[in-house]
Amino acid sequence: MKKNYQPEQELLFLALGGSGEIGMNVNLYGCDGKWLMVDLGMTFSGGEYPGVDLVFADLQFIEERSKDLLGVVLTHAHEDHIGAVPYFAGELGVPLYATPFTADLVARKLEEAGLLGKVKLNIIEEDHGQIDIGPFNVTYLPLAHSIAEGNALLIDTPYGKVFHTGDWKLDEDPIIGEPTTEEELRAIGDDGVLALVCDSTNAFNPNPSGSEGAVYKGLMEEVARHKGKRVLVTTFASNVARLQTLGEVAQENGRQVCVAGRSIDRILEVAQDNGYLENFPDPIDFDTAMGLPRGEVMILATGGQGEPRAALSRIAEENHRLELSPGDVVLFSSRLIPGNEISVGKMQNQLATRGIEMITDRQSFIHVSGHPGRPELEALYGWLRPDVLVPVHGEMRHMQEQARLGKKCGIADNVVQSNGDIVRLAPGAPGKIAEVRNGRLVLDGDIISAADGDAVNTRRRVSFEGLVIVVLARGEAPLIEAIGLPLDEDMPEFVDETREDILKAVGGLKGRDARNPSAVHEAARLAARRAARRWSGKNPQVRVLMPGLSGEQD
Repeated sequence: MKKNYQPEQELLFLALGGSGEIGMNVNLYGCDGKWLMVDLGMTFSGGEYPGVDLVFADLQFIEERSKDLLGVVLTHAHEDHIGAVPYFAGELGVPLYATPFTADLVARKLEEAGLLGKVKLNIIEEDHGQIDIGPFNVTYLPLAHSIAEGNALLIDTPYGKVFHTGDWKLDEDPIIGEPTTEEELRAIGDDGVLALVCDSTNAFNPNPSGSEGAVYKGLMEEVARHKGKRVLVTTFASNVARLQTLGEVAQENGRQVCVAGRSIDRILEVAQDNGYLENFPDPIDFDTAMGLPRGEVMILATGGQGEPRAALSRIAEENHRLELSPGDVVLFSSRLIPGNEISVGKMQNQLATRGIEMITDRQSFIHVSGHPGRPELEALYGWLRPDVLVPVHGEMRHMQEQARLGKKCGIADNVVQSNGDIVRLAPGAPGKIAEVRNGRLVLDGDIISAADGDAVNTRRRVSFEGLVIVVLARGEAPLIEAIGLPLDEDMPEFVDETREDILKAVGGLKGRDARNPSAVHEAARLAARRAARRWSGKNPQVRVLMPGLSGEQD
C-alpha cells in the first residue's frame, strides 16, 4: 500500500477525521491533483488526554499540499464540523464557504481568534446555492438535522457526482427550515450519482429517527403534567428547532423562560440575527425566575452531558443562583453521548438525592436523534441510486453496518475506509489505494501539539504511576520527593532507603563512568525507580536533577 501517494487524473476521497470515530469530521476530495475540504471539526478529549479538552485531526497531509487546496466547505455549525476552523483556517489560507447561520457562528469564532477579515468567509445565501471551486461544482442541499441549516453537498466533478450527506435525517415536520424534498432527491438520482458519502451514526437503529414535530407534542404534554412545579429542561444548545419548541411550550403553559448557559445565549442571538426564533419569549433573569411561583417558570439550561462547569451540573451541586427543590422536575431533552455516562450519572444522583424528579427520552417522547435510522438510509439509497457507497461519521462498527445495509439494498460497491485511507472513486473500480498520516493534535493550554507527543504521554504516565524527583548536588545528600505517591508523607522510611540506594548505585560506578554525568544520572534514576517499585508496587516516572554537575537531566 502506497504511503506517499501523489494524485493523478482521478477522483479521490480522504477522511482525516470522523471515519471510525464519533466527531472531528475532516474530509477531503481530490480531483486531478486539486483538493477540496469538507468540514473542519474537532472533538472533546473525554478524559483520554489528561489536562486536554480539545482534539483535532493532524492536517499534515493537506498542509504539505496547501497550494493545491482550493477551499473549505462547511455543511453545518456543529462543533465536530466547524470547531477546528479558528485554529487552522489562518494557516491553511483558503476561503471558507457556509450558509448564513453557520457563517455567523464561524465569524464569531474567527473574531475571537483575531482572524476576522484575515480569512475569507463566503456566505451561501440561498437554498440550493451553487459555487464553482476549481474542478468542483458544489450545490448546497438543505436536509433536516438537529441544528439550523444542516446541508448535504452535491459535488459535481469531471468524473461524476458525489452526494456528501453531512449530518442528516428525514423529518416531515422539522419545525425549522425546509429540507430538500423526495422529488428533488429522486431527480438527482435520475441524473446519476457516482458516490454517496453518508452519515453512519444510527446505522443500527431499526426505526426512523423521529420528527421534531412529535417532540413538540411530547414536551407539551410533559410540561403540562407538572403544574405547580419548577421545570428545568436541558437540551443541546445548537438545536434551534428544539429551542423554538420550548419557547412555545413555555408560553402555552403560562411559564416564563429563564436561560442558564452562555452557549444557549449565543445560539439564541445568532438564530434571531438570521431570521429564526423571532417569536421566542424574552428570557427573564435569574432573580426574577427565583421570585416567581414555581409553576410559572421554565429554565433552559446547558449541561445535559454532565459537563462540570455547565449550568445544570452547578445547579445539581447547589452552586448556582438558580435553585431546584424537592418535587421540581428536570427534563433531559437530549441523548446521552457515549463516554459521558459517569459524569451524567453523578449529576443525576445528586439531583435524585435532593428529591428532584428526572425524565429522559426513555420515559417520555421528549427527544429525537438528528441522524438517520435504517429506514431513512434505505429511502435515500432508493432515491439516489448511487454506484458507490462510502460510509463515514461513525465508529467502525457503524460504518461496517451501513456498508452491509447498502449491499443488501443493491449498491454494488461499498468502500469502508478509515481515517488516512485514500479512496479512488473514479475512474475504474473504487477502493482504497493508499494510506497517509492520520495523527491527532491536542490543544494543551494555548499550545497545539501532537497527541502522542512526550508531554501528553508523560502526563498520562504520571497520572497513573506518579512521579519521583531526585536532586543530586555535589557534596550534599540526595533530595527526594514523591508526587502522586503516598511515600514521602506516610512512609518517611522510603526517603531514607531511596537515598541510600542512590548513593550506593552512584558510588559503585567505576573509572570513566564515575565521572560521566549521563552514567551518574542513569544510575540514580534506576535506583530511585527500583526503590519506589519496591515500596509502592508502582513504576513512577523519575526525574533526576543535577544542578552544578551537568545541568538538569532527566
